[in-house]
Amino acid sequence: MSCENIPEIELIIKASTIDGRRKGACLFCHEYFMDLYLLAELKTISLKITTVDMLKPPPDFRTNFEATPPPILIDNGVTVLENEKIERHIMKSIPGGHNLFVQDKEVASRIENIYSKFKLMLLKKDDTSKSNLLSHLRKVDEHLSQKGSRFLTGDTICCFDCELMPKLQHIRVAGHFFADFDIPETLESLWKYFGEMYQLDAFTQSCPADQDIINIYKLQQGTRMTKREELEQPSFTNTVPPF
Repeated sequence: MSCENIPEIELIIKASTIDGRRKGACLFCHEYFMDLYLLAELKTISLKITTVDMLKPPPDFRTNFEATPPPILIDNGVTVLENEKIERHIMKSIPGGHNLFVQDKEVASRIENIYSKFKLMLLKKDDTSKSNLLSHLRKVDEHLSQKGSRFLTGDTICCFDCELMPKLQHIRVAGHFFADFDIPETLESLWKYFGEMYQLDAFTQSCPADQDIINIYKLQQGTRMTKREELEQPSFTNTVPPF
């Protein structure tokens, strides 16, 4: 495919709720950013990322999209709204996209409830909710250990990784901040998975700052960042225990 024929895909994502400019901590935005970044690396598309401050959206955004929140995908003038439709469009209509979407019922079942268990833990902060989240993380660790591969379905990253890793980053950053929850070092295969993901540009380029992850949960709880926290230099948790 020559450079002239490579389609430009624009992904509009939520901006930081702190500064209104950098990447925000929207899980779906992060997931589709990763999907499309991987395709851009393969040069099947060129990718343009636009952030929109949803607290103060620009007039042209309101005119074009009314109240629709990002993520929003634009492909050759065609606007795709709603998460399921964006996912389907990446899979069916974007060059190379079908390669990211593999069928694996076991992986799907192991990762599907992790985020809901995390949200419950943030609410309750008790031993039972922490234990429930940990048991789901342990299932992923066991799967990775049995598989012996870099990623969830093999040595090539796929849609399940792009779905899971943003959630794991939220669990790691916000779990520690709000509930003093840390992923045990005994989950070695899961930590090695973190290490693999932290080396991928598709993850690091799309990953929001720790402060932005923390702030979206503060807003959900009806609290706000302090002025000092808002002025902090953005930091990114990306270390793993030595094994």
